[in-house]
Amino acid sequence: MNADDARLPLWPLPLLIALLFLVAAHAAYLLSIQAGHVPACVPYLEGCVSISRAARHGDGNHLFRLLVIPCAVLHALVWWLARHWLRGGRLMLVLGVMSAIALAVYATFLGTEGEAYRFLRRYGVVVYFGFGYLAQLALMRRASRMQALPASVIAWMSWIAMAMLALGVANVVAGLAVPDPAAKDRWENVFEWWLGLLMIGWYGVLAFSWRRQRVAVTLPANT
Repeated sequence: MNADDARLPLWPLPLLIALLFLVAAHAAYLLSIQAGHVPACVPYLEGCVSISRAARHGDGNHLFRLLVIPCAVLHALVWWLARHWLRGGRLMLVLGVMSAIALAVYATFLGTEGEAYRFLRRYGVVVYFGFGYLAQLALMRRASRMQALPASVIAWMSWIAMAMLALGVANVVAGLAVPDPAAKDRWENVFEWWLGLLMIGWYGVLAFSWRRQRVAVTLPANT
């Protein structure tokens, strides 16, 4: 590396993913409450509204799209950089990029009408969470084998991954065990909000670790 080459730290990118998604979901919900589109509650406890419904109408929808579509681009960039950082991990990259594309599709068609758009929204969010989760597991596995992350960071990421898995199982159980459709919807909404929070929390841990380890890309100086 040339002495004049610049090093660009990577930790702001996963941190920005977490912040953008956090602001997008909650700000959109507040705007929708103010406009009377959705009821007010603590969705993490009461489940009166899903993330999708909270961001489906009016200014909340516009804000959500404005923040989440760039967030999807950041997802893809982080996974590409993670493959560069770990010197491999093609499956991780493919899963991460597909998750990012699914998030972009979901945000793009949120609030639109029609069966085809409903299909794209529904499976967009499923693919985002599912493939994103698998990409996270792949990163943890490769980083652990290469000792690219401290054991404490891997442990935190593992706890988050186990919590996400537990929520997924609980969602399936609730769907089978709860007979009342309204109660079932409330439980699904609660699980969705917590799953989203855990997902972006994982990126927050990655940002913390990259900052602590000073992970960066080298930008060649102009000659």
